[in-house]
Amino acid sequence: MKRLIVLSVVFLSVLTNTRMLSGEPLTHTFSIVAYDQQSEQIGVAVQSHWFSVGSIVCWAEPGVGAVATQSLVNVSFGPRALELLKKGTSVQEVLQELINSDEGRDFRQLAIIDANGNVATHTGEKCIADAGHIIGKNYSVLANMMLNKEVVPAISKAFEQSSDPLAERMLAA
Repeated sequence: MKRLIVLSVVFLSVLTNTRMLSGEPLTHTFSIVAYDQQSEQIGVAVQSHWFSVGSIVCWAEPGVGAVATQSLVNVSFGPRALELLKKGTSVQEVLQELINSDEGRDFRQLAIIDANGNVATHTGEKCIADAGHIIGKNYSVLANMMLNKEVVPAISKAFEQSSDPLAERMLAA
């Protein structure tokens, strides 16, 4: 039985809003979509300085897939991606359809994973630096407004090095 995990790490956003770097508040958003082959779980998680961001970034449906949309979020990406996946559209085709139809694509980030662990990801050229993504086996991480370019690989490494259940691996990331 395929199961779904959706995590919104809101408690971290409260902590990070109070931290400062060179007099500027730390601001950032990072997310992960992932699939665990052994348990057949699909998951999506987000952490951000924006309060309650999980309600617009994370989209998922058991047996279908999971979506993370961030960096000037296009909320329509979540439901549209899941509907296209239900119709049998590949993750790459879903990503292309959504990005090609969006005038704000250069400012957006989007990661899609299907119920088999196939992943497609986009980071627009005009996302606030440092921004980027990594696609790994059965997962993708997205990040923007990072302190430096070392953050995205660190998120990926934390996920890959954990052998815990999917929810804990996403929290580690």
